[in-house]
Amino acid sequence: MAEKQRNLIYLNLMFNDIGPDGGELIAKALHKNRTLKHLRMTGNKIENKGGMFFAAMLQINSSLEKLDLGDCDLGMQSVIAFATVLTQNQTIKGLNLNRPILYGEQEESTVHLSHMLKENQCLIELHICKHDIKNCGMKQLCDALYLNRSLQYLDVSCNKITQDGMKYLADVLKSNTTLEVIDLSFNRMENAGANYLSDALASHNRTLKALSVVSNNIEGKGLVALSQSMETNPTLSHIYIWGNKFDGATCVAYSDLIHTGRLKPDNTDVEPFVVDGHVYLAEVSNGLKRHYYWTPGYGEACSPSSNAGFSLAPVSWSRIQPAVSCCSDSLHNVLSAWMNTSFPISILHVSGSLELSLPNTHVGKTQSLLQYSSVFTIAYILSCNHSYLLRFLVSRTRL
Repeated sequence: MAEKQRNLIYLNLMFNDIGPDGGELIAKALHKNRTLKHLRMTGNKIENKGGMFFAAMLQINSSLEKLDLGDCDLGMQSVIAFATVLTQNQTIKGLNLNRPILYGEQEESTVHLSHMLKENQCLIELHICKHDIKNCGMKQLCDALYLNRSLQYLDVSCNKITQDGMKYLADVLKSNTTLEVIDLSFNRMENAGANYLSDALASHNRTLKALSVVSNNIEGKGLVALSQSMETNPTLSHIYIWGNKFDGATCVAYSDLIHTGRLKPDNTDVEPFVVDGHVYLAEVSNGLKRHYYWTPGYGEACSPSSNAGFSLAPVSWSRIQPAVSCCSDSLHNVLSAWMNTSFPISILHVSGSLELSLPNTHVGKTQSLLQYSSVFTIAYILSCNHSYLLRFLVSRTRL
């Protein structure tokens, strides 16, 4: 049987206990790789050292389009390095730098990322959740957004932005024509901030498609104002409001939006129901990235309604299909089926702590790499600068 050529373009290594040294191996392997498009390192504690190697890699690699280093314990130095490199990198379209380990109150990371957004006109998706962004930092970002003409998905959830920061954002939305998805979840905009946004959306902006204001201490008047903006804004199609302070007027307003068809049930995280003649709202499992960190053992990795942000954004993990999801119980069967099919699998999820070996058929003989760690093996695969027949054997040991 002729060998089947496969190019690995999606690699998911989330939560695999990969440390700084493993991060260095993978980053250096990507210096030569010309096929990998999306790399997800979520939850591997590569720390500042590993982050610096990935930042250096982006100065050389010209194929990687999306990099997820969320919850990797990056330090201030590596976050600044990413911001600096991306002023020149023209390939990266999606970047996740969620939850770095930052010290200090001067918002240095936000300042540098804002400068990057002024220079970079290629980045489409940016996640900077848990960066301790305050109103001053939000102003820096908004000043950059006046000049940026590429960013479509901005995630500033889980920060410390209040109504003043929302005023800066509302002013940007009056003129910005690129932002399509904004995640403001778990900040503290309150009614005043919601009113700023609703005014901009009702009268000016016709680009934004999805907005999340989950858990922002918004009361009825602010929530109703946002619902009213949807009545005049034909573009805004997704809105997420759970975790705020609903009153009767809020429940009626969103119930009316859903029942009239202006707001589709899959495009929001609330569902109306009636008890004793009164309308209430219940939570449903939809959101911008509700199941972002969830990898199933089989079936689709996510659905459009539970991860709307990634369905709307051009650079998204869910757009590349089909995916092979591997765990310690099913990896052997999945990869055996892979080798016996003519379908060119190009996506690999490695979601458990595993060790892999690679028979090196490229040189005409089997060269076992079983004695090395799986991180070394993955780095070896990534460094191959040719179409390669990927064959994996499994040894269930820790990384």
